[in-house]
Amino acid sequence: MGPGERWAWMTLFGVWLIMVGKLSASSGPAVPAIYVFGDSTADVGTNNYLRRCGAKANFPHHGIDFPDSKPTGRFSNGYNSVDFLAQYLGFKESPPPFLYFLRDDRNNFMRNVLNGANFASAGSGLLELTGKRPYKRVISFGEQVRQFDAVRKAYSKVLGSPAAEDRLSKSLFLISVGSNDIFEYFLYNETRSQEEDFVINLLSSFENHIRDLLKLGAKRFGVVGLGPIGCCPILRIRSGNEDECFEAVNAIAKRYTLGLETLLQKLSSEGVQSMKYTLAKSYDMTLALIRDPVTFSFKDSKSACCGNGGKLNAEQPCKPDSKLCEDRSVMLFWDQFHPTEAAYKLAAMALYGGGTQHVSPMNIGQLAELQF
Repeated sequence: MGPGERWAWMTLFGVWLIMVGKLSASSGPAVPAIYVFGDSTADVGTNNYLRRCGAKANFPHHGIDFPDSKPTGRFSNGYNSVDFLAQYLGFKESPPPFLYFLRDDRNNFMRNVLNGANFASAGSGLLELTGKRPYKRVISFGEQVRQFDAVRKAYSKVLGSPAAEDRLSKSLFLISVGSNDIFEYFLYNETRSQEEDFVINLLSSFENHIRDLLKLGAKRFGVVGLGPIGCCPILRIRSGNEDECFEAVNAIAKRYTLGLETLLQKLSSEGVQSMKYTLAKSYDMTLALIRDPVTFSFKDSKSACCGNGGKLNAEQPCKPDSKLCEDRSVMLFWDQFHPTEAAYKLAAMALYGGGTQHVSPMNIGQLAELQF
């Protein structure tokens, strides 16, 4: 363990102590509402409502450590980072799927969406076509933004324009997206001769979606940068060497995240509708954990906890008949692609209260308190 990684771990432990104190003293949520956009890393059950969708997690062993061992649609053994962030911000639980409000709670839609909604859809991406070939029906980031427009209209109708603008400006917009675009680039693009153009296209799409959200009243953004996704169990297998990460995938993920950092700085410096943001440095933090899992209280940073086949238990996705590890708390990966609840929690701690080695230019806790 290097001194930098040791310091990072000690810092996160300090963050946890600070959060405990804040939560015990808190009289209510730090922000009026949370709105969540992205893919399976943030989905809490959106895809359960999509009939033709092939990207679902509403069956065992998913949710085995969730209350009552309920498979909710989260790609996790329990909670994900959105759930923990919501708790750290003072909410009892993270917001339910937007489609839940639209289909199962229509009578209370106008009132309940004011407290937040989750639009994230597993398998989706920045590009409109991402997820359509492997999973048929997913909700892209662009479509999620268009869904939020319905929420914006509900705000104006219930609260009136000035109050709606004020509440939205104080609400938090969480975004975790981009991995699936890169996965599919490597899955379907055999030549991969236009990598730079591909990354530029992703960043342009992200910028367009952010500008659309800004027009709809969003001001505070919590953005999760991409981790070293080439280190996921299934991509280790596809690299041809299970002991090594798929570095070509990691290179694009890193290039995209660096571009994302520059883009967010540009938007903020332009003074685009007083936009403020937090960017999680997921790549460096996750790579440190993969290289030295013991420092972060993990024992295995390569294998899937739920799966089947091969050295990494990851040749098959997590299913009811999959092989399941006994101690999920010491595993980094839940299935072929996704973190365990323990890893999600560590990421949420860093995003909420971490220092500049974890987030920039500020953490979510600071962003929530910011007056502007």
